[in-house]
Amino acid sequence: MSLLSVNPSTARTIERYPEMSPAEVDAALDAAREDWLVWKETSFEHRASLMREAAALLGARKDELARLMAEEMGKPVRQGRAEVEKCAWACAYYADHAAAHLAPDPVATGAGKSYVAFQPLGPVLAVMPWNFPLWQVYRFAAPALMAGNVGVLKHASNVSGCALAIEAMFRDAGFPEHAFRTLLLPSGRVKEIVEDRRIRAVTLTGSTPAGQAVASQAGAVLKKTVMELGGSDPYLILEDADLDQAARTCVDARLVNSGQSCIAAKRFIVVADVLEPFTERFVALMRARKVGDPLREDTEVGPLARADLRDDLHRQFTASVQAGARLLLGGEVPE
Repeated sequence: MSLLSVNPSTARTIERYPEMSPAEVDAALDAAREDWLVWKETSFEHRASLMREAAALLGARKDELARLMAEEMGKPVRQGRAEVEKCAWACAYYADHAAAHLAPDPVATGAGKSYVAFQPLGPVLAVMPWNFPLWQVYRFAAPALMAGNVGVLKHASNVSGCALAIEAMFRDAGFPEHAFRTLLLPSGRVKEIVEDRRIRAVTLTGSTPAGQAVASQAGAVLKKTVMELGGSDPYLILEDADLDQAARTCVDARLVNSGQSCIAAKRFIVVADVLEPFTERFVALMRARKVGDPLREDTEVGPLARADLRDDLHRQFTASVQAGARLLLGGEVPE
């Protein structure tokens, strides 16, 4: 079996990545654990120097990485550059502040000296989504590595190129060869990695069903987890709202990452007195947004990341109109 990267703008296959065999996964986890045994003994100063180099590499490769995201999941290149810059910021932030965040915390007790110490856990598995293919990884990897852990990434299957690029950047920055490893696996094999004795903690960003599955698997083997799951954020538009500002804010919030974000606005609840004037403004601003090729500098909204996601959304839309929703703009699947 192979993992497929497909350009959502053209439907052309970019690359087929062979799925890792059980033996390859076993070797990768062994190597990650061996590197952790050395990495956990390094100083914050040493880790910080490498993390700053990682930030510098992100800056140097910003255009290349933005193009890779545009091709693999359709992110407009201007937004892709901003995402890379945010990743570089995270690396620099934790390089500067990890030592202070993880300093022993004194606690008053009856003993002569008491404190809470923060110790590395070991290899941390990250199950990450495609919508912010770099940021979701770096916001876990930078603090985890600075804390003396090593990272094992199971990325979304449609952004394997991004996953391998992240692994290469950490290695190029001077981190131990196996301090950050990418596993090229389908979602169906996550459970075996969660349960592996060498994995000490798990973090996931994704859907509620995915979180339920991974949290239950990790809980069954008593491993710590950090989850960020989906939402359906409401905006309330009341009678005293500045409707021009409200409409601009709502359109921006709905179209974050071409609408593919867990924190994008999902619902707009408008009181009756201002419903029509707000709706007119909202539709006009939506109509003005530039939809197109994510590699163009003037594109504001790119394609959805996969054809199945687009088709499922269109089915939801069609069912909503059949149930009585008003169609005010669009309604057809673009070429």
